Amino acid sequence: MIILLSPSKTLDMDAKAPHGKPTQPRFLEQTETLAAIMKKQSTSDLKKLMGISDKLAELNEARFKAFSTPFTRLNATPALYAFQGDVYEGMDAASFSAEDVAFAQTHLRMLSGFYGLLRPMDLMQAYRLEMGIKLNNAKGKDLYAFWGEALQRQIAKEADYVVNLASQEYAKAAKLGTIEKPVITPIFKEKKGNQLKVIALMAKRARGRMARWIIQHRLTQPELLSQFAED
Repeated sequence: MIILLSPSKTLDMDAKAPHGKPTQPRFLEQTETLAAIMKKQSTSDLKKLMGISDKLAELNEARFKAFSTPFTRLNATPALYAFQGDVYEGMDAASFSAEDVAFAQTHLRMLSGFYGLLRPMDLMQAYRLEMGIKLNNAKGKDLYAFWGEALQRQIAKEADYVVNLASQEYAKAAKLGTIEKPVITPIFKEKKGNQLKVIALMAKRARGRMARWIIQHRLTQPELLSQFAED
């Protein structure tokens, strides 16, 4: 089983990693190609490309210019602990045991516009590069073209089935519709009056909580997912 999550724009690169042995991203060569493109972008280029403020554009220009390999624990942070935000607050990886982290390393994957597909203990440096942006590259006009079939192939190689807890923007990059494995995409809704509605904030937190629940219960069979009860 593979659990898919989206990344988060909110990062804590000083986060402690109490458990697990750091690993290297498996698509680092592709990341270095993207880094070379992004290092050429000015603050104004990034502001226009990402639709962000001057302050955020300056921050991310500095991040891309500072990007360097090899990754070590001195210049990078395991993705499981670096990503913050609503989904990751729901998952609360900081409270995971060593056994939880070991299970997550095998079964949890985080999609990323910059890193492709991250395992929990894969080291990463700070970045902002959302999967849905338009970025000219040798393979096309956006990151979906850049990543092509690579993410789909890796997921298909690892998974007997997929629990898709990623957003549509990121799941699209995984091309889940073409994976010849069962794909389960939970939808989280809140009852408002007489209707059930998807509330974005609550849905994000629920995705994180479900990922946590799968990890802590060591689930490997899809039929057990129906036992999940979100608070």
